Amino acid sequence: MVSLPESRHLAQRLLSYEAVAGKNSEPTEPAALRVCAKLRRPLITLAGVAGFRSLLARALTLARAEAPGLSVVQVAADGSLKGLDELDPQSDKQARDGGAILIAQLLGLLLTFIGEGLTLRLVQDVWPEAAFNGRVSEKEGKLEHSK
Repeated sequence: MVSLPESRHLAQRLLSYEAVAGKNSEPTEPAALRVCAKLRRPLITLAGVAGFRSLLARALTLARAEAPGLSVVQVAADGSLKGLDELDPQSDKQARDGGAILIAQLLGLLLTFIGEGLTLRLVQDVWPEAAFNGRVSEKEGKLEHSK
């Protein structure tokens, strides 16, 4: 079984990648919102809008236990997140970490429900230019590169 530290590591990789990509395009939304939006389309294809909304709502509920500042965030009817961009990451560490915690919880649920192989394939499909061609290590909690 895949643990939360592994999903956090993968979430940090995605957020870091989006943060760097965002600097080039000057986005107006947080990296966590962009990661969630990019995962939304293939997950809706996989599970339908209702399935994705349920998955994201569960991830949000789990994330709120660690980051109560996420209480202002809601999952919209179309599966998009509302309110995440309203958190002030400059003044609140919980707000800054809330997006990362939410993405980690979402990835953790994916790893649990569809498995490591499909989750990493989905990540590769969404971010083909990124180096996510490895596997999540259950022992070390990191993404290993296959040889």
